[in-house]
Amino acid sequence: MTPPESGPSESGLRRTLGVRDAVVVGLGSMIGAGVFSALGPAARAAGSGLLAGLALAALVAYCNATSSARLAALYPASGGTYVYGRERLGDFWGYLAGWSFIVGKTASCAAMALTVGTYVWPEQAHAVAVAAVVALTAVNYGGVQKSAWLTRVIVAVVLAVLASVVVVCLGSGQSDAGRLDVGVSSGVGGLLQAAGLLFFAFAGYARIATLGEEVRDPARTIPRAIPLALGIALAVYACVAVAVLSVLGAEALGHASAPLADAVRAAGVPGLEPVVRVGAAVAALGSLLALILGVSRTTLAMARDRHLPKALAAVHPRFRVPHRAELAVGTVVAVLAATVDVRGAIGFSSFGVLAYYAVANASAWTLSPAPLSRAVPAMGLLGCVTLAFALPAAAVAVGAGVLAVGAGAYGVRLWAGAR
Repeated sequence: MTPPESGPSESGLRRTLGVRDAVVVGLGSMIGAGVFSALGPAARAAGSGLLAGLALAALVAYCNATSSARLAALYPASGGTYVYGRERLGDFWGYLAGWSFIVGKTASCAAMALTVGTYVWPEQAHAVAVAAVVALTAVNYGGVQKSAWLTRVIVAVVLAVLASVVVVCLGSGQSDAGRLDVGVSSGVGGLLQAAGLLFFAFAGYARIATLGEEVRDPARTIPRAIPLALGIALAVYACVAVAVLSVLGAEALGHASAPLADAVRAAGVPGLEPVVRVGAAVAALGSLLALILGVSRTTLAMARDRHLPKALAAVHPRFRVPHRAELAVGTVVAVLAATVDVRGAIGFSSFGVLAYYAVANASAWTLSPAPLSRAVPAMGLLGCVTLAFALPAAAVAVGAGVLAVGAGAYGVRLWAGAR
């Protein structure tokens, strides 16, 4: 007889993930391709205030993680903030969070797939991207435990590459602590914009919450796994940022297209550059794997409530995964990756994910009237709104447009149902 803690949940999904697996899934999302690319744009925005921007992003992420962990313990269901917003704020706010997550993260999936293709075989980037999507969709189809196992391998490889970068940079004669100036040379606006860009790299801990129905003892596991994953990711990001800054300085880092590769070259070890590029490709695979997991589970939750076609709510009788949702997400991402280059057109993803967490914090605000209990979600909500509107104007415009389209679709659905 299957033990209750590892058997299917009431929805039919199988609870197999413990604390370690949940932490790994979160790390696979956070320590992805972003660490290889986000430092450059953030340094360009904040200048010498890069480390201050990282600290601010981590503070907002901590507030969001705390709110998400509290909510996940009460609502351990697939869908994450979509479920929390629906239960605490009303159907519309849950829908808007789910909409921003699915649309934004589907574009992110295609972008990550193309990043893999660009690193592995630039001349055939689209073909490699499609192959990566097909392969990872097949892994996810086979059960969440297989996805967690592959994520463990990916995280181990990426951490080994990042450790090599840190050791080489800090151990080289080019490292200069004087380049770690924490002054904010570009003003408050630049600091906030850098924090918004860096926050996007932290946002992967949401994947733990979206897998709520596949976690053993979720009321205990999720609140432990989310802060653990966030803390490890922050330590890794801080070490990498300090190492790269100490070699390149803020100005050179801000103009670097491949910051970590440029850093090891400047440190006098150009032979490590191909290893860094392989690490970036593997990290992009890890991000893609976790993204497909998260989007498919949110799709499942929204399909149950008929915000998406009901057929997508089906659970495979053997593998206990939302197989139709996974296939639908994989198909859409594969088509995007095969036909368009969305890497330069997903600025709205940062705006969307901040809107998503704003709903999470607003939901957590309702859990208790005690002022101390409301302090963290209040800070998180304020931080999300501030960072969202500090992003580049184009990202704000596109992100707001995406949310407006979602709100319009919701209104049309209500109008049609009322007739």
